[in-house]
Order: sequence, then C-alpha cells, then structure tokens
Amino acid sequence: MQGAAATPSILLEALVRRAPELEDVQLIHMHAEGPHPHVAPDMAGHFRHLALFIGPNARQAINEGRAEFIPVFLSDIPRLFDEGILPLDAVFINVSPPDEHGFCSLGTSVDTAITAIRNARVVIAQLNKSMPRTLGDSFVHTSKIDFGVEVDMPPYSYKTGEVGALEKRIGGFVAELVQDQATLQMGIGDIPSAVAMNLYDKHDLGVHTEMFTDVLVDLVERGVVTCECKDIDCGKIVTTFMMGTKRLYDFVDNNPMVEMRQVDYTNDTSVIRKHRRMTAINSAIEVDLTGQVCADSIGGRMYSGVGGQMDFMRGAALAEEGRAIIALPATAAGGKVSRITVALREGAGVTTTRSHVRTVVTEFGVAELFGQSFRERAKRLIAIAHPDFRDELTAYARKAYGL
Repeated sequence: MQGAAATPSILLEALVRRAPELEDVQLIHMHAEGPHPHVAPDMAGHFRHLALFIGPNARQAINEGRAEFIPVFLSDIPRLFDEGILPLDAVFINVSPPDEHGFCSLGTSVDTAITAIRNARVVIAQLNKSMPRTLGDSFVHTSKIDFGVEVDMPPYSYKTGEVGALEKRIGGFVAELVQDQATLQMGIGDIPSAVAMNLYDKHDLGVHTEMFTDVLVDLVERGVVTCECKDIDCGKIVTTFMMGTKRLYDFVDNNPMVEMRQVDYTNDTSVIRKHRRMTAINSAIEVDLTGQVCADSIGGRMYSGVGGQMDFMRGAALAEEGRAIIALPATAAGGKVSRITVALREGAGVTTTRSHVRTVVTEFGVAELFGQSFRERAKRLIAIAHPDFRDELTAYARKAYGL
C-alpha cells in the first residue's frame, strides 16, 4: 500500500469491510497517514500488518503483537519486492487521473510504489481528482492498472506546531553548520522548522531529501533554495515523498523544479555523497556517551523505525564537505529524563552506530564526535547535556573512561 499523505484510504476501508470473507491477509506499507482499521484488535485473523516504518496509528498494534515490524533501511525496501522476499499479490495506489497520454502520477508519494507495481499481480488504484500531478519517476500508465475507482479526496495534511524557544536555540546551532551552496536533507517537525527559520540568510541551497515539507517551500519562495549549485540533479528538488499542507501540494503540482524519485535513488548512499556539501539533519530519541544513537524505539518499545537516517548520515559523512547532524532536545518527559545517557535503554535499537555518528546538537551547543575517543566523546556530550544531569553523567564517565 502506498503511504504517507497518499494513503489510499478508500481502498483500505473497502478491504476492511470485507473482513468477514478474508483470512490471513498481510498488508505491507511504510508510515501511512489516516485511519488504520486493519490493525484494530477485532481484525486479528483477518489482517496482519507488516510495518516497514511505524506511524502513530500502528504503534500500539505493533507493541501489542497484533502487527509486526521489519527493520530495514528505506533504500533497501525495493529489493524486498524485486527479490521476492516480500511477495506481493496486489498493490493499492492513490494517483492523479490519467493525462491525454494515459499516464497517472503517484502524486505526493513515490517511495517504493514503482517497484511494488512492477512486482504485484494486481494493481488497484484510486483515480484521485485532488492528487497533485508530480513529475519525475512518478508515472504509472493506465495499462498497468487492473482496477480503478474515481475519487476526490485531498492528500492527508500535516501541520507542525509553533516553534518554541528551545527548538529555536537548536535550530540556530544547526544553521551555523550549514554552508552556502549546501544540499539539504531534513524531515518534518519543530526542529526542522526552526532550522529553516535560521537559514534565511544563506545562499543557493539545494535539496536532496527523503521527505519534502512546507518549510522547504518557504526557503524556495525566499530565494534561499535555488538548487542551482547542486553537483547532480542541478536545478531540481529531489525527493521521494512529501507531507504538509495544501500550500505544499499546490506548490508541487506540475512543478518542473520538483523531481520525484524512488527511495532507492533518493536514499542511495552513493548518490547522496555526490553532493559536495551534503548536509543531513536527523533526530534521535537518545544518544549515549559513546555516541550510539537510538531513533526507532524507547527501550524495547518500538516507536518509528530505521527509516532513512543511516542512508543520509553515511552519505553526508562521505561527501567531500558534508555534514551529518543529529539534533535533539537535551531532555524528555518535561525535563525529567536526559536524552544524553550513560547507555541506551535496555532493548533500544542502535539506529546510527558510534562509528557513523559525526555531529550532535542540543539547545546547549554542538558536540563534534568524529575521530574522538570514548573519553573525549563523553566530555563533549556532557557539555551539551542539560545542566541538571551533567554531574550524574560526569560521575559515570570518570569511572568508565577516566574523565
């Protein structure tokens, strides 16, 4: 099933209405917006969701064992379909109506859909009047569609909240690391919004990203993002899916500046590293004093997924003047818990290894970890931890690393 803002909810809901007739149907998708009736407790035995990335609407089902999570880099997902590791009987897509040549656009979410369509026996489409017509590797000819239903349902909208003082401080530190003519990758949320607000004085930035959001539209309209100095795909914003408001979806509609590509291109490390000043900005749940980054779980409780963090962290680190940045608040739970920790929680996954981590940013500053020993890493990370937790972290580091 196509995901993110392009979730084909009308098809999904129709499938769920047929639940009494169906047994052991597996549904495979990344994060998908909208209702998830297929993961409801009373759907057990009828449907089983295999999550390639976990959204809020599937989180409880996965942690209660009613759905399953597959840890995988987003760039590797097309291979799961091509190699038959995840065989597909059918695929649900949500596309624009066909043009005069019979081509429909996948609109707001290309991600892994092209490969899924190629491998599925049956292709079922929502032919959606409200789906923007995006360009690039986003087209499906009607000859590939077995069944279609005409709908008029806008892509799901996502609006970030107000940016607070804490996020503004983090955004300011991150923005200082962004050079003119850098190529950006960043996601959605308060911290990316705060970073963008601090980039208004930059020049000729480019975009090569997994997710495209409203904050990047701001930078285009202000003339900050031009993509004219990109080392590849010059002049193009390259992305694989987008989430935002109607403003974003209107901006991308039939816009030649925006090039949709499948996730095995956008997230390919060998492609990412070709951007000389590639700057990847990602978040985390916690970072331990050796630099291990957990971004997919809270202890053993799954929260999101591996996603594209490692794809972009490694690609940016390998770029000639690249920057691989992890940005996070220093605390959680209203200041009661430090996100800079002596060790990751029991059961937590290592999303970015300590060998891959380069730069960590909190509201208290920047810690450069590349080439540093455990002792030096602990020292630098403690300096950007919340002051309330520095004594505790220092006491541990003295015993463990001779700080």
